[in-house]
Amino acid sequence: MKLMIKIFFAFVTILAISFYFLREPLLRSTAAPAALEKVAALPDEVSESSGIEVLPNGSGYLTHNDAGNKPYLYQLDKSGKLTKTIKLGLPNVDWEDLARDDKGNIYIADTGNNKNKRKELAIYKVNPKDYTKAEAIRFSYEDQKDFPPAKQDMNFDCEAIFWHGGNLYLISKDRGQKQTAKIYRVTAKAGKQQAKLIGSHKIPAAITGAAISPSGKEVVLISKEKLHIFQQVKNPEKFYDGKYKEVSLRGAGQTEAVAFETDKMLVITSEGGNLYKYTL
Repeated sequence: MKLMIKIFFAFVTILAISFYFLREPLLRSTAAPAALEKVAALPDEVSESSGIEVLPNGSGYLTHNDAGNKPYLYQLDKSGKLTKTIKLGLPNVDWEDLARDDKGNIYIADTGNNKNKRKELAIYKVNPKDYTKAEAIRFSYEDQKDFPPAKQDMNFDCEAIFWHGGNLYLISKDRGQKQTAKIYRVTAKAGKQQAKLIGSHKIPAAITGAAISPSGKEVVLISKEKLHIFQQVKNPEKFYDGKYKEVSLRGAGQTEAVAFETDKMLVITSEGGNLYKYTL
C-alpha cells in the first residue's frame, strides 16, 4: 500500500513539473513584454485621438478626434508638438482611422457605426498638398440586410483601415459576439459601392486601428493595450494567414490608433492622450 502511495505522489510530481515547462512557451508567445516608448502627451486640441498616419515626407504625423468633434486634422512633428490645424469642409459623423496610399493621399475613415444603424458610410480622400479638394468613397456592407441587425450579429462597426494596391481594407469591430474581425475591401475610387466581404479572423478583442508596413509584409491591428501582429504576409488580402503574434501594451490604456513609421517602427496613440512608439 505504501509503495502505491509513493508511486502516486511521484507521478503527480512529474506531471506537475511537465505541465510547468510545457506551459512556459505558450505564456511567452501570447504575452510578450511591451517595448513601448512614450514620446509625448498629445496637445490639448487632440482630446480623443482615434486615427494616426505618417506624413508622406516622414516629417511628422496626422491625427484627428473621434465622433462629435470638429472635422479637423492635426499635424504633429515627431516630438508630438502641434504644428498645424487643418480645417476640412467635411462632416465628421464618426471618424475612426487614417490610411495613406503610395502617392501620399490620405484617407479618412468616417466608418464608426456603434449601433450598426448606418446605411451609408464614407471614406474621404484628401491630398496634403491641397486639403480643399476631397473625394468621397461611399459604401455599404454587402452582407448587412438589417439596420440594426440582431444583437449577436452586430459586426458592422469599423475603426480600422489600411490601403494597399489601389484598395482599402476595412477590419470590423465585433460588438455582438466580440470574437471575429471581418475583413472587407473597397476600391480607392470616388463614388458609391458595396464593401466586399473577403475574409474573417478569430480575434477576441475590439479592433480600433490597423496599419500595413511599407514592405507589405506585416499587418498590425490594435486593440485596448494589445498589438495583433501578422508577419510574413504574402497576400495583404489574406494577411491573417501570416504568422500571428500578440503583444501586450499593458499600461498604455485605451490604445486607439497605429501606423508604420518604418518597417520596424510603429507610432501609436491612446484615448488617454499619449503618443507612443513601438519597435518591432
